[in-house]
Parts: sequence; C-alpha cells; structure tokens
Amino acid sequence: MSVEKTIAPVPEATADPPRVLSSELAGHVGERVRVAGWLHRRRILKSVAFAIVRDRAGLSQVVVREPGVLEELTEETVVEWTGTVTANPDAPGGVELTGAVLRLSGEIAEPPPFDLYRPELRATLPTALDNAQVALRHPRKRAPFEIQAAAVRGFREALGGAGFTEVNSPKIVGTSTESGANVFAIDYFGRPAFLAQSPQFYKQTLVGVFERVFEVGPVFRAEPHDTVRHLAEYVSLDVELGFIDSYRDVQAVLESAIRGMLASVTAHAAPAVELLGVDLPVMPERVPSVHFSRALEMVGESAGADDLAPAHERFLGEWAKREHGSDFVYVVGYPMSKRPFYTHPDPERPHYSASFDLLFRGTELVTGGQRLHRYGDYLAALAARGESPEPYEGYLAAFKHGMPPHGGFAIGLERFTGQLTGAANIREVTLFPRDLHRLTP
Repeated sequence: MSVEKTIAPVPEATADPPRVLSSELAGHVGERVRVAGWLHRRRILKSVAFAIVRDRAGLSQVVVREPGVLEELTEETVVEWTGTVTANPDAPGGVELTGAVLRLSGEIAEPPPFDLYRPELRATLPTALDNAQVALRHPRKRAPFEIQAAAVRGFREALGGAGFTEVNSPKIVGTSTESGANVFAIDYFGRPAFLAQSPQFYKQTLVGVFERVFEVGPVFRAEPHDTVRHLAEYVSLDVELGFIDSYRDVQAVLESAIRGMLASVTAHAAPAVELLGVDLPVMPERVPSVHFSRALEMVGESAGADDLAPAHERFLGEWAKREHGSDFVYVVGYPMSKRPFYTHPDPERPHYSASFDLLFRGTELVTGGQRLHRYGDYLAALAARGESPEPYEGYLAAFKHGMPPHGGFAIGLERFTGQLTGAANIREVTLFPRDLHRLTP
C-alpha cells in the first residue's frame, strides 16, 4: 500500500483530537488522541508492524496493521498518528496507539548517516559534531543539554531569590577585559574592537546600580589550545555582589547557587540524569579549603610556582573526596601575578590574592574573589603592570563616583555539565562547538 493512500486529508475544521506527548499517554487509556514526532524506529513483522515515534518527552509505540505503510517511510520522517490509547505492559510507558491513521507532516526524510534508534550513537565525536543537526536528536546526545537547561534554571532561581538582578552586557567591547592576547579582534566600523572575554567590567559597574547582578551569556576566548577542555566560545554564568566583607561572602553565594543548580537538575531533568547514569554530587555545608601555598606542598611543587597544573587539580580533588567526602574543594590565595589587575590582594599577605578557584571533581570550575573598589588602587595596580589607565577610562569612571567593597565569580556552563556527566571532551556538552578547527555547523 502506498503512503499516499494512507494519508488522511487535512480537515477544514479543527476536528483533530488533541496532540498528546508520549509521557502523557498513560493518562488517556481508551481515548482517541494524536501523537506527533519523528519516526524513531520501524519494526516490521509479517502481519503487523510497530512505529516508534519520538517527541520531546520520549517514545510512543504505534501498532500498524498494514506493514507496507512503514516500508515506504524512513527513520526521522515527521509523522502524526491518530488512534486509541491501549494498555500494553510491553510497550514504552505501558501503552500504545491502536487503530491508528497516519498523516505525514512533510516529505519523507533522508536517512541520517547513523542510526539514531540504537542505545548508543555509533559515530566518532568528529562525525557527530559534523552532523550535529541530527546527532543531537539521539536521546543520549540530547540528555546533557536537558541537564544544562535545568542547571541554568536553578542558577537563575537561586540568585533571583537572593535579591540579584539579571543583566545583559555588550559582547562587542573596546578593551580587552583580561589584559591578555587571547581576544578576537574585529573591525567595528573602521575602529578596532574585540569580542568580550567576559562581562567583568560591566558587572562590576552595575554593582553601583543594582548592588547584586548576574548574567548568563556567551564569552569569547581566542584559545590557541586544542585540548578536551578548551573552547573559543562558551556560556558563562557570572555573578557580582556589593557590600561584602571578604571573598568568603562571595563563596557563600556561589555555594547557594550551585545547590540551586543541582536541586533544579534533580527536579527538572530526572529522566536525563537516569539515562546517563549521572551521580549527582552534594554541595557540603562546609567546603574544604586549601591555601595555594599549601596546595603546592601537597602536590610536591616548588614554592615559587604560580599556578596549578591539571594533574595538581586532580590530586586535590581526590584528596578532598578521600579526606572530606567532598566533590568540591577551594584553592584560595593564588599569587597576584596570576590574577587580573582588578583583583584585591590579601590584606595580610599582599603577595597573594583575596581570590579562589573552586575545583569540582578535580577540575577548575569557578574562579572568583574580591575586587578592588577604590579608584586610586586601580591606578596603582595598572601602573605596577606597566599599563596605561586610558584604555579603561569607561570602566574606571564608576570607581571615581563611589563603589562598595564587592566581588564575584564565574562558572563555565559547559565545564560544569561535562564534570557532572563525566564527559571525556567538553565538545560533547557543547551544542555547536567553536574551537581552533570548527566554525560549522
């Protein structure tokens, strides 16, 4: 039987039964409903066939009494089936659609370069990224982004409930934020400009307006590294708050935000968590903390070192888990030489900064700390680094007019998701990665 003969004409009136998602079918047993989605898989037997339809909520099974109908279709064709919901314990969700009539919502699809109905996507990461338009449809490829969306939802709810205002800062800027070379230069109507490395200058400025601000948005780093943890564009969850006593006030907000993110993942992405077998961590009431100088001793590094290597971070993560049962550990007091010019020094040990990194399962997840808030201190900090204040005049102006002690932090969303799901490569948890080699799709 041809497909054309089985397609019902589009009714002139809105007589179609309502569309029901796969996750809702069990509540409609005995009713005639309509399911719509992608033809996920065809199972054709001698006298009967089954169409597995995928929608945003999961899978539905449709009993097809004329197998020839499915022979002319391909996986990923967009279909609508109208039929009666019937209980069947062997079907997905314990129900299936019987007496179903098919209607195509478009043309028959070209088959993707891999089978999306298999439990695992049998494609290398480069192949999956090259064909992300369809690879992301695979339930296991999609799941990290459901977790990611839930995490952002929790981040917003936690901060909104703590009196923070969400802001959106420019992504085209006239000055490099971090005083570094890893920026994307662009031609802005004949003038030099850059893609923003972070919203740092703006979120500090807006502390003078709202006191407490946060932003969820892209940032751009011209990273020359081709590693499993670096991207040229990623999503940053930025926070800044005023009237603090020390960086510990910043840590308290950070911990509250992460608790909110994890709670939201539990509440809103449970199927994805289960599908991927994610072991959700618990943010402890007291996160273990190690001063940078002590961390060097622990990892066997010389006292003159000014940074920690990835292997050192893994060691500290294992130590925190073993000794404190924590997936999180702070390293505080990084040398001022490794922090941006706006970082406040430790009042008791000026060589070290009033800043921290939060490691999550052995990988740096968050950088944060207290900022300078006096105009004169900014001039001195820039002079000490041999920089002129002129390029930063728009930023420094806020400090001429009174700014409170403040600080903040930033979480890399993709890195958070990667550590949470155990991804081997950060590109696995980035929808359309941008790196040294990839600009499409």
